[in-house]
Amino acid sequence: MEYSLVCHSLYALWSSPVKKKLLVLSIMFLIWVYMLYSCVGYCSTMPSLVVDSYRGKETVSGVAKRTETGGSSRTDLVSRLLAKQQPWEDIESDYDEPSINVKIPASRDLLNNELETGDWEDEMRGAGERAPEPSAMSSFSNGSGSKKLPQAIIIGVKKGGTRALLEFLRVHPDIRAVGAEPHFFDRNYENGLEWYRELMPKTLEGQITMEKTPSYFVTREAPARISAMSRDTKLIVVVRDPVTRAISDYTQTLSKKPDIPSFESLTFKNRTTGLIDTSWSAVQIGIYAKHLDNWLQYFPMEQILFVSGERLISDPAGELGRVQDFLGLKRIITDKHFYFNQTKGFPCLKKAEGSSKPHCLGKTKGRTHPNIDPEVVQRLRDFYRPFNMKFYQMTGQNFGWD
Repeated sequence: MEYSLVCHSLYALWSSPVKKKLLVLSIMFLIWVYMLYSCVGYCSTMPSLVVDSYRGKETVSGVAKRTETGGSSRTDLVSRLLAKQQPWEDIESDYDEPSINVKIPASRDLLNNELETGDWEDEMRGAGERAPEPSAMSSFSNGSGSKKLPQAIIIGVKKGGTRALLEFLRVHPDIRAVGAEPHFFDRNYENGLEWYRELMPKTLEGQITMEKTPSYFVTREAPARISAMSRDTKLIVVVRDPVTRAISDYTQTLSKKPDIPSFESLTFKNRTTGLIDTSWSAVQIGIYAKHLDNWLQYFPMEQILFVSGERLISDPAGELGRVQDFLGLKRIITDKHFYFNQTKGFPCLKKAEGSSKPHCLGKTKGRTHPNIDPEVVQRLRDFYRPFNMKFYQMTGQNFGWD
């Protein structure tokens, strides 16, 4: 009975043209609503997947939350779809690392001729939200890597040949070095280790970070400070005949201040008695044994390599071989990298780092020394002799200065 009534009612509705049209429109409307509802449910995961993939966030949890909230999430989605989308630059900016311009305070040694290149190797960039680590191959092509505190430092001595050694070492692909002198352990220590780290170039796995500041060797606080950073730091000291070194030091100062007193008058406290003025830095730096005593309080001798400034000129490849061995690196820098410049009187690189052209140190290197009274030179040699002998014993090397 009920079945026949339903059929009769449907027949009555279908038999009327007006009612027939209303029924068809109602069915079409229901189908349209169902399709819209289904589309909203399907698309609800798409925008966040795109955005989250750029931001590096986990998307699964976001989908689960939308599923739990049901219809309200779909309503929010419709409003988000209708709203103006953010430009892609806003998403990509999450990966930009803000630049930090690190300036080293002006100082006497930073302005002297030990600093010839005067340029930093990398832009000083600060910490920020970082993109995923690149592959090793892409790291070589785009210069990426990480900044590390130096594993090796050229700590001295001034006018011994430290700039030449650094420039030669930079030819090695496994050495990355700061071009300028940071003077961290003697003048900028209060800035902290993170400030110091930011000065370093980026290195890849297996590369060594280096810096050179010749005044460290004569700075009393430097050994303890470097040891506090890392007791494993390898130290390199370029030494030179202390008499020749003192004259070279004076020559450099004379080029900047032509009105300074004569070398002879600065050397002696009293010329008549022949008493050497050890308070003059040009003389004091050459008392190597005294300074080395301070370093041996914090570092064992096997962590310190002494490079001969004289042999660095006469046999650069030989001295560089010793340095590469000391650093645990393959001997890549050899005789083929050098030629002797007769005009300057010291070796030059056939090909410098990042260049296909020959490279010699600047015009401030290889200055002609002033004529010094031979008697003064002999007095200085007599003064340095016992210190040199002690230095030979301490290092186990005879540098042949006497």
